[in-house]
Amino acid sequence: MDTDKFSKHGFFSTVAKRIADCTGNPIAFGMAALIVAVWAITGPLFQYSDTWQLVINTGTTIVTFLMVFLIQNAQNRDTRALQLKLDELIRVTEGAHTALLDLEELDDTQLGKIQKSYEKIASQSRREMKNHADDTHVPHIELPGMGEKPAPKRYSRRPKRTVKK
Repeated sequence: MDTDKFSKHGFFSTVAKRIADCTGNPIAFGMAALIVAVWAITGPLFQYSDTWQLVINTGTTIVTFLMVFLIQNAQNRDTRALQLKLDELIRVTEGAHTALLDLEELDDTQLGKIQKSYEKIASQSRREMKNHADDTHVPHIELPGMGEKPAPKRYSRRPKRTVKK
């Protein structure tokens, strides 16, 4: 048994991931719908009593409360993994600004300044594309409002490496 999986924080993450995987599928939805249907059908049997209503209210409240933490854990894990993948792409892309690797650590003011810089670059690129200029040196994609553009030549972003003999 992998002890790292069941360390202090690893145990919760492992259990949370398994529960999130199990509850996020059509079978789990079907089971939940079946429980609600059985509860509704038993209403006349219990004369729609306060206890009958309390059962579904208490059950759904507890499940909702616990699922909030499981969903947040899954989102945090997914966001962290996605961020790491993006960081790796930035790191290995020639010409990329590696100072952008940990943007999630900046405050909103700093992020806003960087966002404005990129908005200016994007605006400039859109103006150039309207005039049929190439903004990436890679095959063209259709963007709304950019008009038709002939297929550009294929360029490599990285220079070809030559082998020294």
